Amino acid sequence: MANPNQTFPKVQGGGSLILAWQVKNKVVLVVGGGEVAAGRILNVLNADAKVVVVCPSSGLNAEVRHRVDNGEVTHIDRVFEPADLERLPRTESSPDMVLVAVDDPAASTQIWKLCKEHRIPANIADVPSECDFYFGSVHRDGPLQIMVSTNGKGPRLAASIRKWIGKQLPSGVGNAIERVGELRVKLRKMAPNPEDGPKRMRWMTRVSDAYSWDDMCALTDEDMDNLLVFYPSKVPALHVLKAMRGGKAPEDFDVFDGSFGFSVVA
Repeated sequence: MANPNQTFPKVQGGGSLILAWQVKNKVVLVVGGGEVAAGRILNVLNADAKVVVVCPSSGLNAEVRHRVDNGEVTHIDRVFEPADLERLPRTESSPDMVLVAVDDPAASTQIWKLCKEHRIPANIADVPSECDFYFGSVHRDGPLQIMVSTNGKGPRLAASIRKWIGKQLPSGVGNAIERVGELRVKLRKMAPNPEDGPKRMRWMTRVSDAYSWDDMCALTDEDMDNLLVFYPSKVPALHVLKAMRGGKAPEDFDVFDGSFGFSVVA
């Protein structure tokens, strides 16, 4: 029986399911070669997708042509054909995703309908009703990605909000996240068993709370190895890790243990 005193989050319908969609090595078909297509291409290239652009050469803008010339995308020099959804030239496979950015509403709608028939997720630029997903405005700093979406209602506003959020973030946050990721990899190697998972998560949470962004960025590989010595029960103060540099162990210098905030005796 439910506890009448418990409260739970209220459902707010009308939103989108925000996901970090993994498209690495997936085939993404981009129909079009103008400014909007260029933005879509960059988005999926940043996610390590295999991009195929179908567009006559005359329709490629400078950025898309640059991608083609550098071999960053595969270019099919013609207009879209329905058979492209079954097998794309040069890939010999069907696309996993379709992005349409052409100035032809009738053609765009036809491609959308074909994608529905083939059960391929698609995005038709500037037509929210013909989209399985939207592109938001993204702030990127290394591994950090923050997406702002207005669910197709105000893309320009989303960009403004994204810029504001970016300015509020501390400098070096991307580098700090990189160091946290490296520490997690080292920890998983040290405690690889599935049953260690909850313990690893609790300890990593304590580590993340213990150090500032700047402190995290400054951790060396030696510092991280020394930090792992204290797993799973302790998280030392930063000056302890610095004192351990050069191969010193905690017992090599005088410390006292309060709430495990070590203090080095001069």
